[in-house]
Amino acid sequence: MDKKEISQLLNQIEFSQAKEKLYPLVYDNLHEIAEKLFRRERSDHTLQPTLLVNEAYMNLVDQDQINWQGRTHFFAVGAQAIRRILVHHARTKNAQKRGGGVHNLELEEGIAFTPEKEGMVLDIHEGLEHLEKVHPRQAQVVELKFFGGLKMQEIADELGVSIKTIEVDWKVAKAWLKKFMKTEQ
Repeated sequence: MDKKEISQLLNQIEFSQAKEKLYPLVYDNLHEIAEKLFRRERSDHTLQPTLLVNEAYMNLVDQDQINWQGRTHFFAVGAQAIRRILVHHARTKNAQKRGGGVHNLELEEGIAFTPEKEGMVLDIHEGLEHLEKVHPRQAQVVELKFFGGLKMQEIADELGVSIKTIEVDWKVAKAWLKKFMKTEQ
């Protein structure tokens, strides 16, 4: 994937031809993120990685108010779009609040989006909303890494801080979310 070409196309996104050229350049990366989220999913699940990628992409390129800052910014906003789609799907499928069980939070692996873990998506979303109020950057780090699949250096570049700061934020945010999810059960 040519990073410079992606950045140039993002600057021309209002033109439909740019949207058509951009899609094949970012599809593999977005699909890889989605596949990580669905790695252990059963084959008959109603939400599939390709559908998630297509919906996220359409949400991204149809936003007129975003001044794209390049490839990393695109995938950072993509992480937010993917998170919103997963949360919406989990809320739709999860009629009962919490589902009654304690969810084991394994942020390193990403979400294996199964019916048993649909409540976990909502718990993580709720936890991120609370974390955002006290530590906004740490919440961004979790969102970009967990939902967006960005590497630590990409997150550091996107947020304009050192990689060491991101590593500390990631460690602290994981601990905070685990504690939050235990106390909320």
